[in-house]
Amino acid sequence: MLILKSNSESETRELGFKFASLLKPGLIILLYGDLGSGKTVFTRGICEALGVINCKSPSFTIINEYKVKNNNFIIAHADLYRLNNQAEVDALGLEDYICADDCVLIAEWPERNNFWPEKNCVKIYFTSLDENKRELKFESDLNLDCLKV
Repeated sequence: MLILKSNSESETRELGFKFASLLKPGLIILLYGDLGSGKTVFTRGICEALGVINCKSPSFTIINEYKVKNNNFIIAHADLYRLNNQAEVDALGLEDYICADDCVLIAEWPERNNFWPEKNCVKIYFTSLDENKRELKFESDLNLDCLKV
């Protein structure tokens, strides 16, 4: 487990920017944390690093898809917060993203889903330490050296 601190929104976005270098199709990134803890900011950093300019929170659309320029994959950014039960989660068709060979799935509020595969899964836990500071805990088999200062 790697634990990192962020002192600002821009530092959280920068961590996402660095993390983007690890992305490959088939990867599932699960973002845990309370409202306002930095999950979407981190995702915005990932998207910016990959040339996606208009990354927005999928709070109301539930899933946003972004075509990654210069690569042959999409980012599916899901926010499961507003879903009330497993039937609603199942209706999204997340398994299509999970099984796709041309997709990276980033899911906020993954605890709303009862099943995530163990393989190719990165879990990141966001904790608000104060108004600006965040702690990010990474559980992954990936080499995360690119995130270290």
